[in-house]
Amino acid sequence: MKLPGITRWVMTGTLALLLPLSGWSADATPAKKPAAKPAKPAQPPLQKATLEDVAYGKHPKQVLTFWKADSAQPTPLLFFIHGGGWTHGERSSGLGGLLPEMLKNGISVVSIEYRFINEATADKVVPPVKGPLTDAARALQFVRSKATEWNIDKARIGASGGSAGACSSLWLAFHPDMADPKSADPIARESTRLWCAAVSSPQTTLDPQQMKEWTPNSSYGSHAFGFTADKQKKLSSFDVFLAGREKILPWIAEYSPYALVTADDPPVFLHFGAPPALGQVQKDPTHTSNFGVKLQEHCKEFGVPCEVVYPGAPDMKHPTIAAYLLEKLKAVAK
Repeated sequence: MKLPGITRWVMTGTLALLLPLSGWSADATPAKKPAAKPAKPAQPPLQKATLEDVAYGKHPKQVLTFWKADSAQPTPLLFFIHGGGWTHGERSSGLGGLLPEMLKNGISVVSIEYRFINEATADKVVPPVKGPLTDAARALQFVRSKATEWNIDKARIGASGGSAGACSSLWLAFHPDMADPKSADPIARESTRLWCAAVSSPQTTLDPQQMKEWTPNSSYGSHAFGFTADKQKKLSSFDVFLAGREKILPWIAEYSPYALVTADDPPVFLHFGAPPALGQVQKDPTHTSNFGVKLQEHCKEFGVPCEVVYPGAPDMKHPTIAAYLLEKLKAVAK
């Protein structure tokens, strides 16, 4: 049936408007769809643990998982502390690549849970960062108390973790021994010292002034000491943290890894994903290798071995955390 001219004009005009919106061109060729993003590869499940949810304290978060390496002799141990800013994450986070490598080389593994900042705050822990850090110390002492039962060499224990877990590991590495030989609690009598530490993208200081000097756009760490933003004055939490620094210098001295370095500390290894640029704005100021370069300079003053690895790093001896741990933990205890 022939349509009147005006009807044909309306229909033709309507189609001309609708076809581009539908993804079809006038010659009926489909428009190209945007390429789908490649799916992230699924992470393989962790190897079955020897023991799970072993309590090292009374809080529900004070638990750990233990993987026992097959060995007739006491084994070295990897003590793993997951990252997540002390606010999230769980004990399998970041462990997948290290676990099988350690076990096949005769190194047992422990990975811990710990109280986050909000949970420590709820427990009235002051400053809040004391919660996750002292939980890590207590877990290490607990593991040492199980040395005979779990076939562990008490001396050869190395810590690892990423980001906040890396900061916790370095805190343990540099902190004076927290063992209390006179304690009625046998776990508290155990040492908190490490054989070594090998970590990824750590925050090596919790001093806001140092952070600002090393990396001008620093914004991390206020939560560790309970600082929050001041909306009325339009100040970020880091601004408030920096302004309040003088009042918390004793806390910085106690909980910042950089402040704790002494000549008797164990060797450490720090891995970062990008080269340093001291004094310059960084894409990821919370995980910049500026942290590593400044810690390395500081460790050198005390004669503490500190290897820092990033793309293009000079004098690189160990390309990975695993390579470093295997060499150090397999070394015979003196």
